[in-house]
Amino acid sequence: MDTSSVENADPAGASQGATSLSGIGPGGKPPAFDGIAAALLDDRGTVVGWTGTAQDLTGFCADEVHGRPVQELVADLPHGPRRVVEWPATGRIRLRHQRGDTIDVTFRTTRVKGSADFLVLAAPTPHVTGRQRGAALLRALSAQNRITIALHDTDLTTVQTNAMPDTPDGRPVQPGARLCDVLCAEDAQSVEAVLRQVLRTGIPVLGRNQHVSWRHHPVRRHALSLSAFRLEDAQGHPTGVAALYIDDTDGLRARRQLDLAREVAERVGDSLDVARTAQDLADVLVPAFGDRAAVDLAQAVFDGEEPVERLGGGDPHLRNAALAPATTVWPPGIKAGSNVPPLSDHPLLRRFQRGETVVYGRDDFVALTGGPQLVDQLLPQDTVAVMAAPLHARGLTLGAIVLWRTGLSEPFTEDEVDLMGQIASRGALAIDNARRHTRERRAAMALQQSLLPPATTDTPAAETAGVYLPTGRGEGTSGDWYDAIPLPSLRVALVAGDVIGQGIPASATMGRLRAAIQTLADLELEPDELLTRIADLVQRLAAEAPPGGHDAMGATCLYAVYDPVTRRCAMASAGHPPPVLVRPDGTAGAVDLLPGPPLAVCGMPYETTVIDLEPGSVLALYTDGLVHRRAHDIDDGLRRLTEALATSCRRDIALDETGRALLDELVDEAPRDDATLLLARTRVVPAEDTAHWRIPADPAAVSEARRWATRQLTAWGLDDLLFPTELIVSELVTNAIRHGRPPAELRLIRRGVLVCEVTDSNSAQPRLRRARTTDEGGRGLFLVAQLAERWGCRHGQNRKTIWSEQPISCSR
Repeated sequence: MDTSSVENADPAGASQGATSLSGIGPGGKPPAFDGIAAALLDDRGTVVGWTGTAQDLTGFCADEVHGRPVQELVADLPHGPRRVVEWPATGRIRLRHQRGDTIDVTFRTTRVKGSADFLVLAAPTPHVTGRQRGAALLRALSAQNRITIALHDTDLTTVQTNAMPDTPDGRPVQPGARLCDVLCAEDAQSVEAVLRQVLRTGIPVLGRNQHVSWRHHPVRRHALSLSAFRLEDAQGHPTGVAALYIDDTDGLRARRQLDLAREVAERVGDSLDVARTAQDLADVLVPAFGDRAAVDLAQAVFDGEEPVERLGGGDPHLRNAALAPATTVWPPGIKAGSNVPPLSDHPLLRRFQRGETVVYGRDDFVALTGGPQLVDQLLPQDTVAVMAAPLHARGLTLGAIVLWRTGLSEPFTEDEVDLMGQIASRGALAIDNARRHTRERRAAMALQQSLLPPATTDTPAAETAGVYLPTGRGEGTSGDWYDAIPLPSLRVALVAGDVIGQGIPASATMGRLRAAIQTLADLELEPDELLTRIADLVQRLAAEAPPGGHDAMGATCLYAVYDPVTRRCAMASAGHPPPVLVRPDGTAGAVDLLPGPPLAVCGMPYETTVIDLEPGSVLALYTDGLVHRRAHDIDDGLRRLTEALATSCRRDIALDETGRALLDELVDEAPRDDATLLLARTRVVPAEDTAHWRIPADPAAVSEARRWATRQLTAWGLDDLLFPTELIVSELVTNAIRHGRPPAELRLIRRGVLVCEVTDSNSAQPRLRRARTTDEGGRGLFLVAQLAERWGCRHGQNRKTIWSEQPISCSR
């Protein structure tokens, strides 16, 4: 039995509190007994005083026991002692009940001050044991530094508590205090609202989560689990409220750290851009882990290269890649893109270079930077602690994460240092992946750019300007290309294509297709025939591809040939979007043509569409990256492109400027695909620079053709070309009469070069051969090849044209 409860017991009060008891139940088991029985004995053990609670406990009234030896009431009197002073101060005995039963009680004896009498206090042993256990439990709970027990009266004033807030003086909360004296005002109001509800309704609150801060330390938040019960008197009236607060701050911190690690895994690494990955890493750390964060990367990482290993002090060759939060005021020396200053050879730097996460303060920072002159430039004034974690991957130190805690924030703990090491490791892998992708993407872009033609061309047929914008999603190039190929007879071929896939494989495929189209263009095939042969090539490339790469081989292409003499443009499409034509009057619209299948599909025919173009028209060829935007379909993109072309294509603006402006206007900031645009403003050869002569089917027409050509060249002032032109005309007209079929035509074109063309209705291909000394013929094309700068043959429907070109003197 608790000594303090016995010594402070009030016999009179005990008697009053036990009036509701009816006696002891059968078998010596007491009913609900809520008091302490008391008896007064003289030094011989005679009963001289008996309380009502003693009567309730034993069934004997005061008259029945007064003057009797106490031994008569004890069933198992201890051996030996006959006097009270010889009895133990406390112990257990069995008392006789009036009914003949016995009662197991725990007793305590104490001498009455100034008298020889002894006061004996007793209670049923089960009650005493239960109270002892309850008291032990209460003491154990009170001793837990994460469990706070508080008793509040009806106005929520603290009556008793074991609360020990981490105040500077370490004093416990005193009785009479209010919650607002301990907690921040807002938190105190929140907790008091819960306690008042318990007082008013009597409904207990169990495990309610409360986040509070001590009044003297408002920055640090504590996570509490609050349980509250209403206290009542014997009549059921509320007398106060008991509150149990369990501090779960460490658990909250652990959950937050897990949440942070999960968020880093989810958010960092989605982008394959180095700067974007660094910014994601900085953003996820603030404010969850620190008040400010910076990610510094080696200069080489931005270029996709591997940084060199550095040991000791000196210039770390680091440049800021990301800052968070963006809205805070940073010291003047810390700016986006700024370089990290040289550092001294310090033990902290050596530890960092070995891959350790280090924590330091202002003094260490002064030592690292070699003096206090950089403190104000690089360190926030209210800095509490700084943590720097190396971004270490594959044996390379790519950079560092620097985290600041400022103001009233707490310093970094050991477990936070360990967590930062894990975050830095994951961040380093993400940045290294982005770095390696940057290197591959730059290589692909360099290959792509080297395979593209000059951005602008200027030919008698048209002036052209091409613009190319790679995808902004980080996948690299997608194999889009454009081309403007000068053809004989002053014509030009315009090409736009889009290869399936990304990166170096797509660029390599694009290069092979472009080379094949240029080769076939020199053969002067019709657009549909050229696309048919390119489709066969793509099928062969797909057959040569490694397993799993067959389906990735394919492309779309638009091929157009413009003749400035006839002002006609012939075009065919292999699954490619139609070109947009901007007329000289400013109206624009897509060309109505029937597209064939993409180049990966064979066995399907292509169809050539021929349109007439006015001088000064602009023909726009493009890839689908220019018209396919987020939240817009291709039809809407084509409409926007047509409207933009109608507005932008003006003679007073250079085509390359127009192309760049259109890409800026039409393409998303981070396009999902490459965007390519080729603009061609057409020209025509004036009628006075061309001459036509119909060739009769008569051998005598050869000399007439020479005379006609001589007169025309003289009229043009090309006297220096009379002799070679006469020979060329003679040989080509002779071949047309001898080997061709009528009708035949001779045409001369003057525009930078002199073009001589002979067309007949025989589609047989002429062959250049070296005649033997005994042969009477076979030297015609050989002579043409010797006299002209270049010559060739192109085929049309049921006809062929043999042509030659001679340069015109620059002085003319």
